[in-house]
Amino acid sequence: LVSVDYEVHGKVQGVFFRKYTQGEAKKLGLVGWVQNTSHGTVQGQIQGPTARVRELQEWLRKIGSPQSRISRAEFSNEKKIEALDHKEFQIVK
Repeated sequence: LVSVDYEVHGKVQGVFFRKYTQGEAKKLGLVGWVQNTSHGTVQGQIQGPTARVRELQEWLRKIGSPQSRISRAEFSNEKKIEALDHKEFQIVK
């Protein structure tokens, strides 16, 4: 299992980015969270099996929600974990 933090830049607010991210994470069986930031980005944390986390990272980097325009996605604080810190993938207000 791995845990990784992310921040996505571009046109990612007001385009259902969080809702789509949550849907994609649930489809992949991942847990974590996503929220808007005050400076126009979307950030959060992903946890789960490495291969699945990589799939969501790729999705965050290249796909996103239909109306979004991603300029870049940054990933940080990646670490191996023994257990998941979250029960599900939540949208944080």
